[in-house]
Amino acid sequence: MGLFSALYKRVMQWSRHQYATYWLALVSFTESSCFLIPPDVMLAPMSLAKPHKAWFYAGLTTLASVLGGLLGYFIGAYAFQFIEPWLVSLNYMHAYHTAETWFQQWGFWAIFLAGFTPIPYKIFTIASGALGMALIPFVIGSTIGRGMRFFLVAGLMRWGGERLEAKLHAWVDRIGWLTIILATLGYILLR
Repeated sequence: MGLFSALYKRVMQWSRHQYATYWLALVSFTESSCFLIPPDVMLAPMSLAKPHKAWFYAGLTTLASVLGGLLGYFIGAYAFQFIEPWLVSLNYMHAYHTAETWFQQWGFWAIFLAGFTPIPYKIFTIASGALGMALIPFVIGSTIGRGMRFFLVAGLMRWGGERLEAKLHAWVDRIGWLTIILATLGYILLR
């Protein structure tokens, strides 16, 4: 058994744990305002481990993420001066300025895209509060964007079910090493 297949097996065990749902909600909430790990890393294996609960997990992830996004919004609106050094230390200021530009150009669509894509959503939640985006469009854009993303992930895992789980287990070491090689090459080329 290789490195990644052992890790994969462990993740699948964790995803079946009795408290996994609570951890999923907590990660989803905190990722929208401060935490660095996206909830997809829990949502996907949990939906794969229990396909009959995939839609529940997607709904929970969406709800917790939007509530966490509201926290990010209020941090941006009322406490930006306190978190600005954190954004600088994590090299997120460039992303923050990009978010500012996007909000000025596209408003609602910026938060929708940030919710759906792998762009750091937390930066957009904080920026939307700091820039005074209207709260209702923020909530609607977040709910649609995050919901589409998480229901897509859960749906793919549910569709794949046990067949996908078995195939991933067989291929996970190759995929893991290929990812590391590509990330290393990308780093070297972009450096």
